[in-house]
Amino acid sequence: MPKDLPTRQPFITAKNLLITTAISLFYLLLSRIMVGYKSDQLVLVAIFNGCFYISVATRKFILGFSIFIVYWILFDYMKAFPNYLFHSVSIEELYNLEKHMFGIHLNGTILTPNEYWKVNSNTFIDVLSGFFYLMWIPVPLAFAAFMFFKNRKQFLLFSFTFVLVNLLGFIVYYAYPAAPPWYVQLHGFKFHAHTPGNTGGLIRFDHFFNLPVFQSIYSKGSNVFAAMPSLHSSYPVIVLYYGWKNKLGALNVFFFVVMIGIWFTAVYTSHHYVLDVLAGITTACIGILLFNWLSTKTKLRVLIDNMFKAIS
Repeated sequence: MPKDLPTRQPFITAKNLLITTAISLFYLLLSRIMVGYKSDQLVLVAIFNGCFYISVATRKFILGFSIFIVYWILFDYMKAFPNYLFHSVSIEELYNLEKHMFGIHLNGTILTPNEYWKVNSNTFIDVLSGFFYLMWIPVPLAFAAFMFFKNRKQFLLFSFTFVLVNLLGFIVYYAYPAAPPWYVQLHGFKFHAHTPGNTGGLIRFDHFFNLPVFQSIYSKGSNVFAAMPSLHSSYPVIVLYYGWKNKLGALNVFFFVVMIGIWFTAVYTSHHYVLDVLAGITTACIGILLFNWLSTKTKLRVLIDNMFKAIS
């Protein structure tokens, strides 16, 4: 072989076998210590290792999506550090503020929007709102996958913004633990630390289809007292912003409809107050502006450039 021809590096090396195995085992061990064993952890490890070794394309894909994997792990580990251990939970205070600002007069009484919709629900809205709420994670992930193949630089910018908005939300969760509306409907204003997750009004969607769709989702909730801000309401804002930024045309109409639908559903199903939704929108806007500012700084720009090279 001529000396000037570069030798081809093997796709699977002892080094990457060692690193990925060590990371996988460390994650499984740490997860067992932090939150206990769950089958989801093995599925995550299998997906990561499978994509890492199948091909060059799948390796680049999973490395790009490792940003979302880190987010999922952090969210899961919140179970080990309940926010009510660090600050008292706002229950009655938030409820009264919601009623004062957005109260609806009905038959001589004042109801929060959640209470109003609880007594004025109908099957059509139950089903429609359920489908909207099922989109809160799939739409951002599908958008990220679309951007990965369309424009990997924009994929990275979206991914970093997504994680930053979540981190801002997590900070507020610990600084201001807040009970969701369904908690007040079930337990009043008394604090019960180990309250399990609840489907709220989404149970009507499950009953209509006779499937435990939302029951299975909310049984795995990381923290009941994390209603403020509503990150459900933040995600579609980020998607719409990057959709608009990338001039996606008719897709942006879909993103806009999904965004409005999720905001409404959050209140309709008693998962969030209007105040929570507004806080979620604000968190998304602050996160977008903050990331746009941070991305002009050298260190973050270098990190993004290096990641771009790794997945290109």
